Amino acid sequence: MSVQSRVGGRRRRLGIVLLVLLAVALLRWGFQALSDEPEIALEMGGTYEDLRERSTANFSQLIPGHVWFGIPKTDARLRFIDPQYGFVTPPARFFTVGFDDNLIDGIRMSPQIEPLLLDDVLKVVLNLQDQWRESGWIPIRQRSAPPFADTSEWRVRLRDVNKGGTTYWQAGDKYQVLLRVHRFKDNKRPNEERYMITLNLGKPWLPTHTEFPVLAR
Repeated sequence: MSVQSRVGGRRRRLGIVLLVLLAVALLRWGFQALSDEPEIALEMGGTYEDLRERSTANFSQLIPGHVWFGIPKTDARLRFIDPQYGFVTPPARFFTVGFDDNLIDGIRMSPQIEPLLLDDVLKVVLNLQDQWRESGWIPIRQRSAPPFADTSEWRVRLRDVNKGGTTYWQAGDKYQVLLRVHRFKDNKRPNEERYMITLNLGKPWLPTHTEFPVLAR
């Protein structure tokens, strides 16, 4: 075999290897683009340092020795970490994490990027409720604040600017969550019915055995 043939063979093999490596890199990049949304991953009572290590979204700087609220520096979803009661939200623009020194003690967020249409907002809250049911959360205060459902009665209630809806869920003796939906005047779309969701999560703060009326807002 001539020197020229050997050199040509090496070049072809090198070209094939480079093409394979490029294809692998493109596949990995495409998979990451589809699967990696910025997220804040945390557990209640966890540390600020753990949040920063587990999350893929940048976050506020620590304010040691204070009760304070931090925020992601980009739209991000919540991945709530618990071996039984964990769940994931859609990406959120309004998203605050409460700290006592460097320990996480609460979350307040709106799991959406913009005000949503009623069909879309129901998809979000029903998905969250499904996740909670499957992992053992229990709805509480059901007489005055029943879980959301896609029914004509619920749609009429949510369309009423003076009512909206609120439901409460509890995870054993570890956590409670408030989930609220209300009409929102979206100045960008003044002729559309748009809605906002509020999600508050923390250690149990309400007794489960006492009912109370939901106040009109």
